[in-house]
Amino acid sequence: MKIASLVVRVNPAHIDTLKAALVEIPGVEVHGANIEQGRVIVTVEDGEGYAMTDSVLAVNMVRHVLGVTLAYEYTDEGLENEIEHPEPIPGLPLQAADGIGSAQDKEA
Repeated sequence: MKIASLVVRVNPAHIDTLKAALVEIPGVEVHGANIEQGRVIVTVEDGEGYAMTDSVLAVNMVRHVLGVTLAYEYTDEGLENEIEHPEPIPGLPLQAADGIGSAQDKEA
């Protein structure tokens, strides 16, 4: 699964036209808009028969889009091959003197 969140900039006069065009793109969902600032918040998710990256490109190409900012991206690809936590570094204490603990403690 791949998912991204975008902030789409548009002239406020064209915001309704833009929102209508965006929902026609596979995997795109409109979550909100700030009409005064000309910003639309959308998520783009991959699905059967289309890729998230293609849909993000399609958002960029929609008429009236002034700019697109990627706010968040997530993919679960490769998680089945997660690497194991590294061994503690020899010579470093496992607990700090103040009793709060070190970064090595937090790995466990």
